[in-house]
This record gives sequence, structure tokens and C-alpha cells, in this order.
Amino acid sequence: MLALALPVFAEESLTLLVGYTDWWLTGSFLPGDEYKAAMGLMAYLLWLIPILFAAVAIGATAMVSRFVGAGEQRLACRVVNQAMLVGVVLSLVMTVATLLGARSFVSLLQLSGAAGELATRYCLIVAWVIPAIMVEQVASAALRGAGDTVSGMVAKSIVNVINVTVSTTLVLGLGPFPKMGWDGIAIGTACGHLVGGLILLTLLLRGRAGLHLKWSNLRSDWSIIRRLLKVGLPGGVDMLAVIGCHLTYVSIINRLGETAAAAHGMGVQVEALAYLPGTAFQVAAATIAGQYLGAQDGARAKRGVSMAVLAGGSFMSLTGLVFYFLGGYLCAFFSGMHLDETAEIAAGLLRIVAFSMPSLAVTMVLSGALRGAGDTRWALLITLVGFAGIRIPGALWLACDEITIPWLQLTITGMGWSVYGAWYAMLVDVIVRSFLAAARFFHGGWQHARV
Repeated sequence: MLALALPVFAEESLTLLVGYTDWWLTGSFLPGDEYKAAMGLMAYLLWLIPILFAAVAIGATAMVSRFVGAGEQRLACRVVNQAMLVGVVLSLVMTVATLLGARSFVSLLQLSGAAGELATRYCLIVAWVIPAIMVEQVASAALRGAGDTVSGMVAKSIVNVINVTVSTTLVLGLGPFPKMGWDGIAIGTACGHLVGGLILLTLLLRGRAGLHLKWSNLRSDWSIIRRLLKVGLPGGVDMLAVIGCHLTYVSIINRLGETAAAAHGMGVQVEALAYLPGTAFQVAAATIAGQYLGAQDGARAKRGVSMAVLAGGSFMSLTGLVFYFLGGYLCAFFSGMHLDETAEIAAGLLRIVAFSMPSLAVTMVLSGALRGAGDTRWALLITLVGFAGIRIPGALWLACDEITIPWLQLTITGMGWSVYGAWYAMLVDVIVRSFLAAARFFHGGWQHARV
């Protein structure tokens, strides 16, 4: 479990450092809530783009881990080739859609004015490296299914160095380079992802962890593609439902003004610290579940996942204590080392989310195990109940002064707690989903899912 989790922890730490660098540059050298509000929305964009390939990535992890566990290395290689083929088609479609619809996307999420214009420019720059982001996601997922969590970590290390170096150089205009400000942050992000995708593509072309990408095997194999999508689509829809609900959720917060939007974005960026152990043990649980079920050893699969939940929960609970007692210091870092109004609000949000950490650990790790086992339909159902049934309506009621439903000609009086109310709704959602995920795990039906 630790051999699988620790490299992922390091990889995710480097990913987080990229976001932290961007926030620090924004808060220190680009003053104004419009920049912080735009950066908050762009954090969601950089989360959304990888999730667009979740169906392929989840299917690749589940099938590769099963075939590797069963000793079918040749079939595992075929899955990787077909996953990359499907990913290329999807990435080209998404690139065109982003270039054509960036302005509409930002407007749809209720971000307008100067902040909306900044967000649109960022989208248009990052759109060109969407194929490289696809390679990062699909290749890393396949390698993780084969038990190799180190390659993704190494690639992410290089991505981080390039992003930090290029972004800092272009924001500040160091040496012979021009001072590009906001656009420099987006260019640094794009350069990092481009190099990361090329590294992982090269590893698979040369062969890694028993997986080999060959041009001769990139002809469509519809039997493999159907199996890949049968397993991956519910998981992909699950992840898209998560981001879709998150975007709806953030659009509610964006209506509350630039300060609320900026504080929410800052709080989410700091909260991402908790996702480091959560994601690490989530990946470990997915690989353990898939490989042991492939080897027909359900008891060890269940024991391994239980250990991952315990380890992830312990680390995330400690992170919750940090949020509660030291959140103000963390937020001040992103505000140029002073606690302005935005940072004070964000610190209050962190004290709310601190109470969700044990439940969030259970939700994340068990969801990963269900997806790794191929039980993706239940993971999707749990997501929809939590987000669509609790978080979004709860955020509307608790955050807004009043809610108007035009087609019903109905106006409902809300609690008016602003962004704090939206985060209380998130707290309740996470707790409910943790109980649902635990119920499915102890039921045991996930051990019989077919891939």
C-alpha cells in the first residue's frame, strides 16, 4: 500500500505546488480581487480538463490492474494502446471546443467584467496543450494499474520545475524576457503540461512496467474499446458529474461578488492540501482492489482497502487540525503575506471544512476502491446523491438571500450566509457521501463487478 501511495503523494504534492506558485504570484504581484477571482475559477478549469478524460483513465486503470493481477500482460498492453487511441480523439474534440467556447464557459459561470476577461485569456492559452494533458492522465492511469506510480511522480516533478520557472520569469520579466503578468502564469502552466505529456508518451513508446505503446497496435480494436468504455463511462460520468456540480456550485458563489469568489478560490486552493493523502491512498486502494480481485483474492482486496482508508483518514484528520488552527497563516501566504479581507474570509471557510476531513477521507478512498474494482455505477450514484441532492440546493438556500425559480414563478427566502453558507452545505454533503460509500463497501457487491 505504501509503495503505491507514497509516489502518488509526492506527485500530487508537486501538482499542488504548481497551483500554490500561481496563487502566490497572483497575490504578490497582481493585486486586486479580479485576479484572485479569475485564478479561483481557473483552478476549476485545470481540474476539469483532466476529468474530461476520466472515462478512459478509469477504464484503463481497472482493466490493466485486473489483467496484470491475472498475469495477462499482452491484454494489458492492448488496453493501453486502445485507451490512448480513444484519448487522442477526445482531446482533439475538447481542444476545438475550448478554443471556440472559452468566453461562453466563463460567462456561464457568472464571472464577468475584468475577472471574466482574465479567465477567458487563460483558457485560450491552456487550450493548446489539452492533448498533452490527456497523455498525462491516461498514461499515468495505465501505469498505476500496472503498479508503477513512480513514473507519474518523475514526470510531475519536471512539470513543476518548468511551470514555476517559466511562470515566475514571465510574470516578473526576468532577464531578457518580457514582463507578461497574468498571461505569463498561463504560459508557464501550458509549458509544464506540454513537457509532462511528452515525457510519459516517450516512456510508453520505449516500454514501461510491462506496458508498451506501439504504432502498429493503435488500430481500433472495438472489443477492447467497448470493454474499456463499459467500465470507464460510469466512472467518467461520475467524475464529470463531480466537476459539473462543482461548476454549478462555484457559479452560485460567483453571484455573491468578487470578494466572495476570491475567498472561495483561495480556500479551495489551501484545502487542496488535504487531497494529497486522500488522492495517494485513493490510487493505492484502486490498484489493490483491481489486482487482488484479478487474482481472485477478495479477502486481501478488502483488507488492503480498509488499511488505505485508515491511513488516509489519519493523515487527513491531522490536516483538518492544521486548517482549524493555522488556516489564517496559510491564507496570508496567498495575499502577499498579509491577512486582507479575502484571506480572513478564506480562513473562516477552512475552519468549517476542517470538520469534514475524516468523512472526506472515507469518501475519497472508498470511491477509488469502487472504481478500481470496476464498480463505477455505485460510485456515480453516491456522487449524484451528495452533490445534486445536498450540496447545490443547500448552497442556494444557505448562501443566498433569496432564490427565484422562474419556471415555477416562485421565490424562496434564503438564509443569506454568503460563501460561509455554501461551505456548510459542502460539509453536510461530504458526511452523507461517506456513509453511503461505507455502506456499499461493507455490502461487498463491489467484489463481484465485471470488467
